Amino acid sequence: MSTEQRPTTTLIAAGTLLQGDDHHYPEEAPVRPVDVAEFELDVHPVTNIQFARFVSATGHVTPSEGDGLAVFVPADRPVDLAQPSLWWRHDPDASWRCPRGASALSAELGDHPVVGVTATDAAAYASWAGGRLPTEAEWEWAAGGGAALPATWPLAGDGMLLANIWLGEFPWRSVRAAPPGTSPVGSFPPNANGLFDMLGNVWELTADSWSGPGGSESPCCNSSAPSAVVAKGGSYLCAANYCKRYRPAARHRQPVGEATCHIGFRCAYDVGTGSRHG
Repeated sequence: MSTEQRPTTTLIAAGTLLQGDDHHYPEEAPVRPVDVAEFELDVHPVTNIQFARFVSATGHVTPSEGDGLAVFVPADRPVDLAQPSLWWRHDPDASWRCPRGASALSAELGDHPVVGVTATDAAAYASWAGGRLPTEAEWEWAAGGGAALPATWPLAGDGMLLANIWLGEFPWRSVRAAPPGTSPVGSFPPNANGLFDMLGNVWELTADSWSGPGGSESPCCNSSAPSAVVAKGGSYLCAANYCKRYRPAARHRQPVGEATCHIGFRCAYDVGTGSRHG
């Protein structure tokens, strides 16, 4: 089913989330109960097509359109995983319009999640769309937080890949047929709430400022920026040997003014808020 045929949002029922995880990274602990009121959530991350409509309607200009953004460049051999600078570089020609650099055409990525946006860009889109960014608790609840993932996750029992994540040895050897990158929204099965790409594909920005440890034991999500928000869900760059964060409880400390090629967002809506753009 094409993205134009799918419902754009779904209702997430109220409930009590057991937020966090005591068995993985320290910034996820401790597990604690959080009450979540009902809300609506986009069924998939905001796409390039949707973001382009917002830009056309408002004239919004993202910082990356003048400054570029951080893009992933695969290594050609095993490298020191404590040095992310070995596979990240700043591309002055990259932006949400061409997230893979100047040679990429936005039309080819229309139904991919928009990336190259900051938390401020995402909040501006959400407001225009009649919504807001979800809180961390809302996002985690909608992603199935508190419920156990299949023992074989991110693979199904028959070996089928269930999310757009890195298979192989990060950052140099990917065993998937397609090169590492975003995939069209809805390319993988939805979760129990009918939501696509909650885990993998792109990290998703939330409305919550970062709280907890200043960084992580893992260099992949270890930022010391003074102003940061929580991103959730992992991305196509998460791998078992490096950043096993394709789980509902996983968290990423994303600097407010920083844009990268693997971070996007989706919108939440208070119940009964009326018409929406997007």
